[in-house]
Amino acid sequence: ANSDSASKQMASTEDMPRAIYAELNRDVSWLLSDIQQVHFRRYMMRGSAVEIFFRDRTSVLLNVPNKKALMQLAWKLTSLPAVNARLALSDIRPPTALLRRLGLTERWQRGELSNFDYLMALNTVAGRSYHDLSQYPVFPWVIRDYTSKWLDLRDPKIYRDLSRPIGALSEKRLRHFIERYESFDDPTGRIKKFHYGTHYSSAASVAYYLLRIEPFASVHISLQSGKFDHADRQFHSIAETWSSCVTSSGDVKELIPEFFYLPEFLVNHNELDLGQKQDGTRLGDVQLPPWASTPEEFIRINRQALESEQVSANLHKWIDLIFGYKQRGTEAVKAHNVFYYLTYEGAVNIEA
Repeated sequence: ANSDSASKQMASTEDMPRAIYAELNRDVSWLLSDIQQVHFRRYMMRGSAVEIFFRDRTSVLLNVPNKKALMQLAWKLTSLPAVNARLALSDIRPPTALLRRLGLTERWQRGELSNFDYLMALNTVAGRSYHDLSQYPVFPWVIRDYTSKWLDLRDPKIYRDLSRPIGALSEKRLRHFIERYESFDDPTGRIKKFHYGTHYSSAASVAYYLLRIEPFASVHISLQSGKFDHADRQFHSIAETWSSCVTSSGDVKELIPEFFYLPEFLVNHNELDLGQKQDGTRLGDVQLPPWASTPEEFIRINRQALESEQVSANLHKWIDLIFGYKQRGTEAVKAHNVFYYLTYEGAVNIEA
């Protein structure tokens, strides 16, 4: 049985990338009149790309390593009459200027944007993209109860404290992080004090969540040296993942947008051989909390929670931590929101 399992996994790891290669080699064309937004982007941590958004809400990321060629492409795209006439919703200004120009926060405060749409807009303006796993859109855990048989979305007690980073939700674990921050001292002065050695968003965490669907299954395999990670370390249970994110010293993952609209990522439709845990449990579909009988119900309730009055009244506090003034400096220290120095843009000169 073990040899059969090994052969199945080997076959799957060889076959899955073929679909990706076919997609990469497919010719694609777009109408200039369909372009809605144009944004500069990072690719492989370098500012060498431009992302083009279309009327049907799809987008494409073009990596142009030559800086002069990148600027020429952006200028030509935004100056063409067929394109320029449709750039009322965006331009290629810096994020802070673009945020003010679009009036996103004001529109959200007036109820013209849902919480989901506002978070997606902030992710886009901040440079996060579905095309870059290292800068993938990030969303918050909003529910903290994954053991009850049913939820009352009017009860504030079921919600996570959005004023704190995920690493500071447990007082016991927070004390550990504070002690590490206060006692840490790098003799070279190169590594600054930090609370968290891992990050709330990474390529590995995206591949962890989206393990059961392509192309992320192939990404996961490539990150694990050509095979699936050990079953005990894979995404198996929403309740167990939440518990790890609020208790483990090395796990401070937030969520991704798919938790609020895509039930398919919770199901092993491709029948991937994900292995067996040490307790004998064989991995298949993601285990749901008792209050959700189907993946569709989980997504519906999670989305309702995101749009609830409780979350609407407190979401700005989480936004301050992830996108706002509590990302760095004194405010980040006071909020227990300091990460390892290499996770910050500009920490290393990649071009050197």
